[in-house]
Amino acid sequence: MDRLRGLLGFVFNTELLSQYGWRLLSGMQVTAEVVLLSCSFGFLLAYPICRARMSPNMLLRGLATGYITVFRGTPLLCQLYLAYYGAGEIRSWLTSIGLWWFFREAFYCCILAFSLNTAAYQAEILRGALGSVPRSQKEAAVALGLSPYRTARHVVWPQAFLAALRPLGNELILVIKASALAAIVTLLDLMGQTRLIFARTFDFSIYLYAALIYLAVTESIRRLWNRIERAASKHVRRAEPPKTGSPARLSGLSIRSAEYLPPGQRPFQKKGCSWHKHCIWHEHCSEHCRKLSHDRERSQQTH
Repeated sequence: MDRLRGLLGFVFNTELLSQYGWRLLSGMQVTAEVVLLSCSFGFLLAYPICRARMSPNMLLRGLATGYITVFRGTPLLCQLYLAYYGAGEIRSWLTSIGLWWFFREAFYCCILAFSLNTAAYQAEILRGALGSVPRSQKEAAVALGLSPYRTARHVVWPQAFLAALRPLGNELILVIKASALAAIVTLLDLMGQTRLIFARTFDFSIYLYAALIYLAVTESIRRLWNRIERAASKHVRRAEPPKTGSPARLSGLSIRSAEYLPPGQRPFQKKGCSWHKHCIWHEHCSEHCRKLSHDRERSQQTH
């Protein structure tokens, strides 16, 4: 019984929370600022790096590849040390160019290091998302006379956005957890405040509370991202064919493969389309079905 009371006292230390809980909230605010600014600046850097990585120009492609290789291949802790402690080694030069005010603040150095690091990962995410769009759709947009801007806005980016949405959410969660490294360079974020409280109380339960806060934040973001993904992909789910049995055949056309049936095989549906909600043409479904039905009847009469 005494052990159970001791365990409950370790988990539910109300005295510790009432005395230092405000410090954890203050540290969480600093963590949120660092993460939001770093991810935003990183995304702004990621797109130009992504375009340079996909550029036919060998110089641009080489520079982008080198940047991504360095920042993805070296530990974030080393990058943070170089930005904060390494800047002190060249203080005189930074002072002469008027940048020492930036590098002497741990907050700014953390944003710089995290932004450069996440930009490399986000650039690869965007490159993969843009590369997932079939080339045939871009060629079709050019054939329709769409400008490069309209092609990117109406054809490429809507599909690339869906492909990149989940990886970008994972990257956001990784940056939140990696932000705990900011405490090493004296920034009083959530982990920095946790270390300070432990240095005063020597109570390990404060680390448990910090872990629970990180868990609650990441789980909330995961659930929010799921909602965003479902809302952004409604039209994709609506266009999916029924999953019961074999693919439905509509007037000589397969919904799943969009291929004509063999001449001797009768279609599952003769006219119209009873699977209108699942048709790949959406509102033009009945028009296509009538046209295909008419073409099939003509071919049968010919034979």
